[in-house]
Amino acid sequence: MSFEQQIRAAEGYAELGMYSEALTELDQISPEEQERLESLRMRVQIVLQISDWNAGLKLSRRIAEIFPNESYGFIHAAFCLHELGETQRAKEILLNGPPSLLEEPIYYYNLGCYETVLGNLDQAKAYLRASFRLNKGFREIARQDPDLIPIRDEL
Repeated sequence: MSFEQQIRAAEGYAELGMYSEALTELDQISPEEQERLESLRMRVQIVLQISDWNAGLKLSRRIAEIFPNESYGFIHAAFCLHELGETQRAKEILLNGPPSLLEEPIYYYNLGCYETVLGNLDQAKAYLRASFRLNKGFREIARQDPDLIPIRDEL
């Protein structure tokens, strides 16, 4: 089976909620292809679906290490840290990430969430406004986000 077929098979299992089978499929990829961005991203998506924040953090950090200009590893490493209760460290990961993050609405949205949790409400609102400008859909997501309860009425 080709690399692309293995990734598609893992993706199919994941879409069906068969996460163990998806990970097994990824485990069968050759060692050199395990380090490809597609493999690592798929594995991160799966472990996040099962809320394995520690595995997600480790994999996301690996992506950031191998692909330092890719925003994906930084965004997901920060998210995992936040879910593990390390919101200040999550914020620092994003603020010290690559310039490509500045083009991502999720970058500003997540910073808005992290600042809210940290009690920096004015900064949180500024970040959230930036995310809404880049993607209006984040405004609706914000209405349901438990991290944003303290400022929800001001959004």
